[in-house]
Amino acid sequence: MASELTKHIYQIVQDIPYGKVATYGQIARLAGNPRAARAVGFAMRNVPDGLCLPCHRVIFQDGSLCTGFAFGDPQIQYQMLKKEGITFDAQGRVRLDRHRYIPGQRDLPVECPIQ
Repeated sequence: MASELTKHIYQIVQDIPYGKVATYGQIARLAGNPRAARAVGFAMRNVPDGLCLPCHRVIFQDGSLCTGFAFGDPQIQYQMLKKEGITFDAQGRVRLDRHRYIPGQRDLPVECPIQ
């Protein structure tokens, strides 16, 4: 059974639109617990089977991507984001100035990444 914080985290992640990203810390703040970035990571690693969340849109605060543990291969998250039009800097980090999710901002509809 997921905690209320975990359920809130999942709802926030579900709302991240196509072509946008959010950081672990940003999601923690949106969930009302700014010190819970690690809890966000734990929640992302333990998403229940059948729950379609765009976990690939959750990144580190500097724009870097998850390690291979999360997706099985470091290039998988990169390819999924690139397919959504996400751009990267010379160090391979997401351009947060262009792609950060801002709740309430008008964006494209949320799509399930797994088809």
